[in-house]
Amino acid sequence: MIEKIIVDCDGIRLDNYIASKLDKSRSQIKNLIDNNRITLDGKYVKAGTLIKCGQLIQVEVDDEVISDILPEDIPLEIVYEDDDLAVINKPQGMVVHPSSGCYTHTLVNAIMYRMKSLSSVNGSYRPGIVHRLDKDTSGLIVIAKNDKAHRCLAKQIENKDCKRIYHAIVEGKMKEEGTITTHIARGTKERKKMFVVGDNEGKLAITHYKTLEYLRGASFVEFSLQTGRTHQIRVHCAYLGHAVIGDKVYGKEVSGLNGQLLHAYKLIFTHPKTKKLMEFVAKEPDYFVQYLNKLRTK
Repeated sequence: MIEKIIVDCDGIRLDNYIASKLDKSRSQIKNLIDNNRITLDGKYVKAGTLIKCGQLIQVEVDDEVISDILPEDIPLEIVYEDDDLAVINKPQGMVVHPSSGCYTHTLVNAIMYRMKSLSSVNGSYRPGIVHRLDKDTSGLIVIAKNDKAHRCLAKQIENKDCKRIYHAIVEGKMKEEGTITTHIARGTKERKKMFVVGDNEGKLAITHYKTLEYLRGASFVEFSLQTGRTHQIRVHCAYLGHAVIGDKVYGKEVSGLNGQLLHAYKLIFTHPKTKKLMEFVAKEPDYFVQYLNKLRTK
């Protein structure tokens, strides 16, 4: 559902103005902006943009209201945990947080069951969630147990101080290394898909990559995110003509695979309290390794 708002004043921050018009917190509004679900006169802008009378704000909101997210006893691979945060190796197929039409069996349901406290910065249905992984992307994700830790971790991501390294198997022969720089925006018709757009549209997206190994008809590639846009690696790979193998949205479905061969392999950040540099690695899941070996020996 699209909420349309005609601005009736000047000089107010976009996020503050929308919060005054809709029953949502500033953090919820910022999350919508960060996920390209809010436009100002048809363009994606920042939360702090000053608005002008007569401008049109469009907000994409869920059709259903989420309430009473319940803890669920779902197995989790917890790589690290202390009083401030946890690092989890998320399996392929698990949705990170509840959304319209998907209220159960998410990572949020699981961490609510296992952890006594979680940050509230991103609202009641995203407790503890600092950043996200797509449903069919496996790998490392950090969870904040309090708001102070959450804000510190989010700031590190914003300032590019948090390093997120991914491994993927992509179609064809990628160059040895390079940087992909484009602007990305949500489709105007296909709202669940992201697209590369002109430089005056969407948000800047920068992905660094290096090829680890050439396979038969494919490449095993390591990606490093400089920005963190929705579906960024998947969109950039498809843009180059090297879609992630198994990507049903930006590539093609592959028999025997349940989703894209994309894995959040390494996570590096500074601990919010101890200020110690933390580095975590999660090996690729079995199905990923099996497919990799198949392409090596084929």
